[in-house]
Amino acid sequence: MNDNDDATPGQPADQQPAEPTPGRRDDDTTTAMVTALVRLRGALQEARLPLELPGAAEQRAARAEMVDQLEDYVIPRLMTLDAPLLAVVGGSTGAGKSTLVNSLVGTRVTTPGVLRPTTRSPVLVHHPSDAKWFGQDRLLPELERVDRQTNDPAALQLVPSPVMAPGLAILDAPDIDSVEEQNRVLAAQLLAAADLWLFVTSAARYADQVPWDFLRKAAERSAAVAIVLDRTPPEAVDTITTHLARMLASRGLKDSPLFVVEEGEVSDMGLLASSSVREIRQWLRALAEDQEARQSVVQQTLDGAIRTLARRTHAVADAATEQVDAVRRLREDANEAYDRAVTAVGEASADGTLLRGEVLARWQEFVGTGELLRTLETRVGWIRDRVVNAVKGKPQQAERVTVAVESGLETLILEHAEAAAERADASWHGTAAGQALLRDAGEDLGRASRDFRRRAERAVRDWQSDVLDMVRTEGAEKRSTARFLAFGVNGLSVALMIVVFAHTAGVTGAEAGIAGGSAILGQKLLEAVFGDQAVRSLAERARQRLEASVNDLLDSERRRYTDLLDSLQIAPESPERMRAAARKVDDLRFAEAQRPPRVSGGGDDAP
Repeated sequence: MNDNDDATPGQPADQQPAEPTPGRRDDDTTTAMVTALVRLRGALQEARLPLELPGAAEQRAARAEMVDQLEDYVIPRLMTLDAPLLAVVGGSTGAGKSTLVNSLVGTRVTTPGVLRPTTRSPVLVHHPSDAKWFGQDRLLPELERVDRQTNDPAALQLVPSPVMAPGLAILDAPDIDSVEEQNRVLAAQLLAAADLWLFVTSAARYADQVPWDFLRKAAERSAAVAIVLDRTPPEAVDTITTHLARMLASRGLKDSPLFVVEEGEVSDMGLLASSSVREIRQWLRALAEDQEARQSVVQQTLDGAIRTLARRTHAVADAATEQVDAVRRLREDANEAYDRAVTAVGEASADGTLLRGEVLARWQEFVGTGELLRTLETRVGWIRDRVVNAVKGKPQQAERVTVAVESGLETLILEHAEAAAERADASWHGTAAGQALLRDAGEDLGRASRDFRRRAERAVRDWQSDVLDMVRTEGAEKRSTARFLAFGVNGLSVALMIVVFAHTAGVTGAEAGIAGGSAILGQKLLEAVFGDQAVRSLAERARQRLEASVNDLLDSERRRYTDLLDSLQIAPESPERMRAAARKVDDLRFAEAQRPPRVSGGGDDAP
């Protein structure tokens, strides 16, 4: 690039950002901005958009791109404002990027691709005195530094060349429209890390959509851009450049320098004629030698990147808010389904619903059917001794009641667990996000768990055992009494279960008398042994333990849904954290824009 021509160079791209470009930052301002940008990066990194909501894929890509730009360019560049200007050469497949880079340097430093797509590491050419600026801890820190050509796109090949002017480095990037996704991603990442975008296109492909998508993004963030129209037939130069200039102006890039490289022969070394790239070389050389011009380009691109990052963060935050809201709705749907099940089981196990069928038949066998129960239906004021004397129950009959209660409770709990699973599944299937979660759940959540029946059986037996223990403990001092001995622990525990099942006496019609009579009879049996107050206490404790057991069972089923939501790790505070971080960055930008530019102590020449 040490060209001796004295032609006056063109001006670098200078699209104006929305606010006045501030002067060079002082140390305190820079430190404050770096801190704010680090926090913005952290807020973006923590944001999760896993649900398949409309626009979520786009914002996931935007979030990743923004984090990469903060890490690869914005934060490192802000901390090293004196580093050489980095011009990234990017463009379409076959545009001649590598040939242009080699021709600008005057020797082959990067190998043009013969086969497409070409997968190789990007190549960064710099003056040897600038090597310190391109270590692993600075620009593009995720790329491994190598000193040789490699096919590893995760590596950055550093090529020191004394031909390069100090203060300027050129990076040859992969094709932006490569059929290899890895190449396209890397190209976008490198262009986002550029102080200056040197876009190379050809006369045959200058109107392609992909390059213009990149140029549009450059214009949106006021990045410094220069355009190289390569491989242009001499007779078509005027026509194509006129059309291309109009396209650039209509897309906010009217001030971007436009260079034309006419179609010509390539030497055995793969270089264009020196005259073909003289204008570009002179412009870059002048830029490298003028510290103020370099600084202006860096500041323009950096300020535009920071402004755009802060603005784009709000769109990601909005998407994160939608994720939070979607999780809340899905959680509410699942909770509502299982809350209904808990309530339904609680009501059915306390309103006499269970005192029918097999349970009622076995209970009647135990207490004696016929006159006693029919009389109790109309004369519930019988004295306690008459009830006690009428009971004909035997131990084996009490066991039959226990078995019937166990079966009835298990069926009741299972029915409502299945109903809750169906309701939750149906509500989740009503949204795309819910469908995706159910699809990836690994099991059919529309049914109760495979082992739910077994767990329900164990829970019911454990509850019955608790009831037996309560009766045994309460009757510790009464075990020798005739009444206690007449019914035994099993008989009294059965009576206590019957009392619990008619706690609210909510059944109506013909069943009301049967359920009510059964409950009153059980209560009279217990009162005959323990007394009124003790029976009320026993019944309340037994009911509470049953409710707790049912809650635990159904909560474990509920967690199949809520654990899926928890695994998404969507933090409700994430959107506001991003917005606050973006606002802080904007506050610092606006405060800086109000400050008068710092006046350099030197003249107009390079320092």
